[in-house]
Amino acid sequence: MAADLSPRLLAIVNALPLREGMRVLEIGCGPGAAAREVARRIGNGHVLAIDRSAKAIAQARTLSQAEITSGKLSFRQVAAEELELAPGEPPYDLAFAVRVGALDGRHPEAERQAKRRIAAALTSSGRLFIDGGDPLRQIALED
Repeated sequence: MAADLSPRLLAIVNALPLREGMRVLEIGCGPGAAAREVARRIGNGHVLAIDRSAKAIAQARTLSQAEITSGKLSFRQVAAEELELAPGEPPYDLAFAVRVGALDGRHPEAERQAKRRIAAALTSSGRLFIDGGDPLRQIALED
């Protein structure tokens, strides 16, 4: 099932504390391989995968037609620093990001903005995981 995932991405998805019915936000989804695998693992849950790149989102949508049609996966072109939930959109239980510049410490102001936006998109108990641990690490969303 995870044939389109690199060993690194598979390790990251395996490390996520996923459960049936979760709502998951992927930040910086690229072509959507991790988002598709997460959607497969959360049953009747939902994954929203975002990326700032129009090209990446177009590619992800093309490669994810079955998951989109089933309602388990959706994509949105938006930077993490500009993310806003749509009116009536329920918050997410968990967020994760792999190789996202706004969360890697190199751009402090973008990171502050992104963390505020991500926190607003999560439930009160929602958590954010990024790469750079073994293989993930949780980061605090408070300023």
